[in-house]
Amino acid sequence: MSERASSKPANRCAIYTRKSSEEGLEQEFNSLDAQREAGEAYIKSQAAEGWSCLPDRYDDGGFSGGNVDRPALNRLMKDIEAGRVDTVVVYKVDRLSRSLLDFTRIMQVFEQHSVAFVSVTQSFNTSDSMGRLMLNVLLSFAQFEREIISERTRDKMAAARRKGKWVGGRPILGYDIDPKGFRLVINEPEAKRVRAIFELYLKHESLIPTVRALNERGWLTKQWTSRKGKPLGGRPFEKGSLYALLTNVAYIGKIKFKDQLYEGEHDGIIDPAVWQKAQHLLTRNGRTGGSIVRNKYGAILKGLLFCTACRRTMGHSYTTKKGRVAYRYYVCNGAAKRGWDSCPSKSIPAAEIERIVVEQIRAIGKDPRLVEAVLRHTRQMTDDALSELLKEQAVLERELRRHHAEVGKLASDAANRNGGTAARLGDLHERIRSGEERLAQIHSEAQVLEVNRVNEDAVCKSLSDFDALWETLAPKEQARVLRLLIERVDYDGEKGKVAITFRSGDLAAVSNASKQEDAA
Repeated sequence: MSERASSKPANRCAIYTRKSSEEGLEQEFNSLDAQREAGEAYIKSQAAEGWSCLPDRYDDGGFSGGNVDRPALNRLMKDIEAGRVDTVVVYKVDRLSRSLLDFTRIMQVFEQHSVAFVSVTQSFNTSDSMGRLMLNVLLSFAQFEREIISERTRDKMAAARRKGKWVGGRPILGYDIDPKGFRLVINEPEAKRVRAIFELYLKHESLIPTVRALNERGWLTKQWTSRKGKPLGGRPFEKGSLYALLTNVAYIGKIKFKDQLYEGEHDGIIDPAVWQKAQHLLTRNGRTGGSIVRNKYGAILKGLLFCTACRRTMGHSYTTKKGRVAYRYYVCNGAAKRGWDSCPSKSIPAAEIERIVVEQIRAIGKDPRLVEAVLRHTRQMTDDALSELLKEQAVLERELRRHHAEVGKLASDAANRNGGTAARLGDLHERIRSGEERLAQIHSEAQVLEVNRVNEDAVCKSLSDFDALWETLAPKEQARVLRLLIERVDYDGEKGKVAITFRSGDLAAVSNASKQEDAA
């Protein structure tokens, strides 16, 4: 017996185990151990055929079979590619994957490296065509089961919401989650704070003053600990978090599902009349403030101007008088979110900061060497972008030719017995569609670059007469010129300094010589 066994080629077997949830993994003997024990017993029964179990464990606890983003599976695939595995053994086929498409891709890797696949409880392997056929049939049922489970879960959550039940999500300030079930229970100290927040908003009638008042009191958002013991929440209020709190229907004892409100099982902590006043005020402020967000008045430094203290961009805004723009300014987004006193820079008049930047550009236009540097730099940027697009285009065209050839082969091969043919054809057609869409995008982007290269050359050649050029450009064109020349503009409101970073290395002389000016 030992002589016959020794004459058999060695078959190195890797056992892969998986469990979808983390429940029970802390036990001394869990589901992963049971799966491995069954795999070891099966390998031992094949010892006469030269089978041996590798000592490495490939266990994925708490990972779904619906995708392949699993650490142990990724490690197994790397070992297969390195030639350290001959056979993969699993307890059931759906332990490896519940997705037909993912499984087909995994099996392609197995076939490329001559690795067999064995399921202990389903008594088949992939060394023959019948085994491959049975494998794909079983996998189809596994994927069907997974999709049914997903549909049932969605339907169950929808039905629970219609009945006013809390179905999970992030805890909200004013409530705790009942440990005995998914139900909101009032946290009275937090509930008092929520009522005070509504009162403050109705008093100030604006989000920013309310945020400032909350931060002065040191009040934070809801704090809780995840199931893994990670502390979450407990951050200072900003406009977004305050708005989410003020618009949450849970505070009036309701549950929202697809724009419909249902009576919740939990008790409300805000009077419906108070909540409705807050919604009316939020809606009114939203209508009157929306046009400010959509800047239509040529903010040529939009996206380029940064607050040095907060390390955030500075947005453009304005005030109106008798229906006309009276005053334009840039305001730090940090101050806009956390309150005026949180930022030393706060805001700066738009005309003033734009004048400083334009004066620096005029300094460039007076030096022919710097004009040529700008021209050279913009040409290089366009050429590099075109080169990258052409490289991507060549790769896509090769892939598309290969995909079309494989589609033709699969479609004409009537004797093909691989049960995954249909899935592979579907995958190929999807890849072809995606590749052709990207090729069309590349063609369009290349055309835009070619047109812009001509425009950029004209702009750079005209820098020597910058004053005349600048006055003839529309605000949108002026903004484009600045983006060609400038990487960013940093404003330090505390020191009253403006620092300009130019795109070209050749422009460093200008930046170093006169990049900082006092912002009066």
